[in-house]
Amino acid sequence: MPTVFVIGKDWTLRSLVRAELRERGVEALGMESVDDAAQMLAQGTMPSAVVLDVTAGDPVAALGPLAGRVPVVIVASRAEALPALAKTAAVLYKPVSVGEIVARVEHLLKGVAA
Repeated sequence: MPTVFVIGKDWTLRSLVRAELRERGVEALGMESVDDAAQMLAQGTMPSAVVLDVTAGDPVAALGPLAGRVPVVIVASRAEALPALAKTAAVLYKPVSVGEIVARVEHLLKGVAA
């Protein structure tokens, strides 16, 4: 079963994306910060993809090495300066629906499985 890290300070977006992914058979782990993701990595949990909400100003530098190994979907407001990540698979601008985010992740996971 693929695992997706859903990272962001916006509890509502994080929980809705996580719930929809889980409904579709994807293990989705919600985290408030990149530091939380780093702890999961240290425990041996490697995601198949990452959804990163940068509108809360998360420090994405720590995500850089992970982004080189797994696809990252960035959710941002247009005013945000976007992080330079090696494997950014998509940038979705708010307002964006949970369905759009989940559809993009599912598309990426199909490519990862191939």
